[in-house]
Amino acid sequence: MKRERARRLSGEERRVEAVEALIGLAADQDPGSVTTAEIAGRMGVTQGALFRHFSTKGAVVEAAMRWVGERLMARVDRVADKGISPLAALEAIFHAHVDFVSAHPGIPQMLFGELQRSKESPSRALVREMLSAYGQRLQRLLEEGKAVGELDEALDVRAAAGLLIGTVQGLVMQSLLAGGVRRMRRDAPGVFAIYKRGIRKKP
Repeated sequence: MKRERARRLSGEERRVEAVEALIGLAADQDPGSVTTAEIAGRMGVTQGALFRHFSTKGAVVEAAMRWVGERLMARVDRVADKGISPLAALEAIFHAHVDFVSAHPGIPQMLFGELQRSKESPSRALVREMLSAYGQRLQRLLEEGKAVGELDEALDVRAAAGLLIGTVQGLVMQSLLAGGVRRMRRDAPGVFAIYKRGIRKKP
């Protein structure tokens, strides 16, 4: 049944399915050790069927990094464009990021793995581009927060943006050490409250 369903998928749907299979496998094992046979097996297709859409595992990884970047930034933009204050938007982005990672626990392991590579690769470049775009989005919100008087006027927005991203990464590392994503969701509100106290305009 699964193979019959897979055969009915369009080429784009199959590529997305391969990406989701890789991310799912990365949640339970070292992403670098995942094989194309395992990806195909999780999809319920043969390796030959997988290779009709991706020539190598590296191509699947590259597509996965693009998939992550597009969906994460779409979430960020969606919650930030609701007509709320800059500080409220930052909090919404923070929780949207945490929820995204919680729903796809294989993503952090893949991102960390790509950034730790000693050699440049298309997927590593995509990760850097995504983090850069994300940081710039946060910096714009932080500047808006300063302009409307919500945030400390002396705030270093570049450092504050990096700290917000790093805070999510810290929650991810703690959850990986604890063996589950529940801790990340549980700790997120308290962690953001500490971050918010550090950037708000002092009375």
